Amino acid sequence: MGTIMELQDVWKIYRMGEFDVPALAGVDLMIEENEFVAITGPSGCGKSTMLNLIGCLDMPTRGKVLLEGRDISEFKGSELARVRGKKIGFIFQTFNLYPTLTALENIRLPMRIHEFNEKNVEETSKKLLATVGLAERESHFPAQLSGGQQQRVAVARALSTGPSILLADEPTGNLDTKAGSEIMEVFKHLNSEGLTIVMITHDKKIAEYAGRVVRMLDGKIVGET
Repeated sequence: MGTIMELQDVWKIYRMGEFDVPALAGVDLMIEENEFVAITGPSGCGKSTMLNLIGCLDMPTRGKVLLEGRDISEFKGSELARVRGKKIGFIFQTFNLYPTLTALENIRLPMRIHEFNEKNVEETSKKLLATVGLAERESHFPAQLSGGQQQRVAVARALSTGPSILLADEPTGNLDTKAGSEIMEVFKHLNSEGLTIVMITHDKKIAEYAGRVVRMLDGKIVGET
């Protein structure tokens, strides 16, 4: 296994009036292929800022963020959009499904945006829906699904373009304990199949599903288990 993502002395500083406020203050982190990493810490500690940098949604003020050995600051325009669309899958606390599309249609959408072969779109979407245990719900609209089922559709959609890394921001935050545990079992299965997962969570029990837990405080990594 190699290193899929690396942060080297990363700072993210925001200007607040006359003051510079560091959201990240010299973070060093290496994530290996096929790891399942949970990032924990109190609100405002820099978790989401770090996930945004890992996901190429933002750039560091100082330091380097390397994706598969390449500095993300080198990605320009359409190439950056392609990296975000194909190499990285995103899962959020809110499911962000299109309410007028069925479960299957929601999964197909990213592949069609990226102009996948239509035969592949059909095969992949059905396979992914089965992978998250919802093969029998393909024609259901989001309003006809429970919260846990909607999040499973969101997971399948995030995987549709074949990303090498899945980023999850409080993926169980809107779910009850049972549905949250079911989502984590899906994550464990995907990780066992070779997918790299980086997850933010404030829930210690959810963090225990990961193979490594990184603890943050005041913009810094303060420990790992």
